[in-house]
Amino acid sequence: MKTYTEINEKIASKKAVVLTAAEIIDYVDKKGLEKAAKEVDVVTTATFGPMCSSGCFINFGHSTPKIRITEAWIDDVLAYSGIAAVDLFMGATQLRHNDPANLDYPGEFRFGGGHVIEKLIAGKELQLFALSYGTDEYPRREIRTTFTIHDLNQAIMVNPRNCYQNYNVAVNRSNRPLYTYMGMLKPNMGNVSYSSAGQLSPLLNDPLYKTIGIGTSVWLAGARGHVYAEGTQHTSDVLRSINGVPEEGAGTLALTGDMKEMDAEFIRGVSLKGYGVSMAVGVGIPIPVLNEEILKYTTIRDRDIKAQIIDYSYDYPNKTGKTLGSVTYEALKSGKISLMGKERETSSMSSYEKALKIANLLKGEIEDGTFLLTEPFKKLPVNQKMKSLFVKDGRS
Repeated sequence: MKTYTEINEKIASKKAVVLTAAEIIDYVDKKGLEKAAKEVDVVTTATFGPMCSSGCFINFGHSTPKIRITEAWIDDVLAYSGIAAVDLFMGATQLRHNDPANLDYPGEFRFGGGHVIEKLIAGKELQLFALSYGTDEYPRREIRTTFTIHDLNQAIMVNPRNCYQNYNVAVNRSNRPLYTYMGMLKPNMGNVSYSSAGQLSPLLNDPLYKTIGIGTSVWLAGARGHVYAEGTQHTSDVLRSINGVPEEGAGTLALTGDMKEMDAEFIRGVSLKGYGVSMAVGVGIPIPVLNEEILKYTTIRDRDIKAQIIDYSYDYPNKTGKTLGSVTYEALKSGKISLMGKERETSSMSSYEKALKIANLLKGEIEDGTFLLTEPFKKLPVNQKMKSLFVKDGRS
């Protein structure tokens, strides 16, 4: 057994042994689990891909005369203003005004909140247009100005749902193309789309949330952030998992961090034809090797992780509870899988290459003694089911 204190002392003295989740597999094969658990202190995990449930709070400070913002647009993208006078929230999936996601729109590129956030982090200039009804204390009724992130008091990323533990594999069995958050799905199962870093993904390396919990420090787009809550739609059904690893979307994390410390390489606005916009987020999470059990979970391979294949033309949202089976990430990453008697091309919405880069960057920060670990003060819930919204006629 090791403790967080012991591991942090080794990190601070630059003596910690750190490996990525990709490196630890061969290391354990060579050394054995018991010896490797004694030698290795931290395993770094990472993911990079679209995470729609993301956004940021920003504070402008006061103008002269003051304004209590009731409506606001940043680069023509609506921001939520029902907080305080000059606090705004920008959601990653908010579309630019008059930039609808429908298929009849002549342009394929959409612009929205994710692109605004990317521009902010990159230090680029944006335009604010804000309105108010005017009060005695806040008499100004309109403001139009430009700003960069350096002009803001605070720019805080607050993402309610990131780092899905696993996810669907999407196909389309209908005879027309479908435009989804998993990209364009060709008719007659012309392509197979998935979204996960597989063996690098944080919650697949800690499937029972032994070390990742509320308060855990994370690498969030280059900044030091933390898990502030269980993510929205967090669900965990250990009984339906294999050694704790689910075959479908399960655990999620709510993350926050200072955008002024972030790198725009790891926050990218995403345009999805026929769906809208999203934001790709880069996250790295260190896993302390406290014992052999925790280390064993980090040796999971793509061949051991399965995801369910869902027909998005009929079974998503889930109508029948049926799937077209499951497939390993090893097969998905090969570029082709055999499905219903035919070979189908696969493609990923997430970037394994970028995730590997993040895992190595986090590894370097820990080895340099600049990134200490934080013990969670509350565990993530297990065996928690996700509720559905029921409308008045009784249907979900």
